[in-house]
Amino acid sequence: MFKIGEFSKLTQVSIRMLRYYDENNLLKPAQTDPFTGYRLYSVEQIPRLQKIIFLRDVGYTVAEIGAALKNWSGDFMADQLKSKQIEVQQLLEQEQEKLSRIKTALDSIKKDEIGIHYNFIIKQIPSYPVISLRRVIANYFCEGLLWKELAELTNERKIELPVTEQCFAVYHDNEFKEADVDVEICMVVTKAVAVDEPLCFRNTEAVAMMACTMVYGPYENISGAFRSLAYWLTGHAGYRMKGKNRQICHRGPWNEENPAHYLTEIQIELEKVN
Repeated sequence: MFKIGEFSKLTQVSIRMLRYYDENNLLKPAQTDPFTGYRLYSVEQIPRLQKIIFLRDVGYTVAEIGAALKNWSGDFMADQLKSKQIEVQQLLEQEQEKLSRIKTALDSIKKDEIGIHYNFIIKQIPSYPVISLRRVIANYFCEGLLWKELAELTNERKIELPVTEQCFAVYHDNEFKEADVDVEICMVVTKAVAVDEPLCFRNTEAVAMMACTMVYGPYENISGAFRSLAYWLTGHAGYRMKGKNRQICHRGPWNEENPAHYLTEIQIELEKVN
């Protein structure tokens, strides 16, 4: 079982939305602790949550989502999605993403889940000396602007950075955030460097156990890796999440034109359960 903050990070759905789905009887917690009142969720609820998110993103109301969940299998849902497909085809160019989601859903309408499973390995991560820039940004997809700002600051101040090829981002929030994301980007250096704010020189924390996996393709695929970690943790009861997660972009917009060829490493800190 996962606390609501843990379930939020693993499913990439904010705590606010999980509470909203609870209040509207779309996704009730698997259990509620009778002493603390904490909401507890299970991995078996992920497929239902994915269906809710899919239906929400293609324009279904709360009432329509409730009806669809009750009639997910069979002609009713297939007819509903075909009708929505025709509607989306008539919208402007910005609605094309909805059309793609519906086509995908029609192919997998009778499946219990929509997603990809990832393999995880456990790594020990040492402390690194880094030059970092930490800001609260609009959303996760704005991280590229943060790297651009870091490059501009070092160029403007003529800072000579004895950098290695290692760069990564640290996410300081304890939950998935839809907006106002606390991100620190880090460039590993070979020696101490004097910098002024907003830049910072520091040694990152060593991590004894990191669950790591590679994500191929566009950044939208990253959420699937977090969902897979929920299944992995359920099958490895001796571990639980701890601390912050990191992300390393091995191939991205700066060295790869095709998003289908992006390569991103996800790292989530773990600890052993006694």
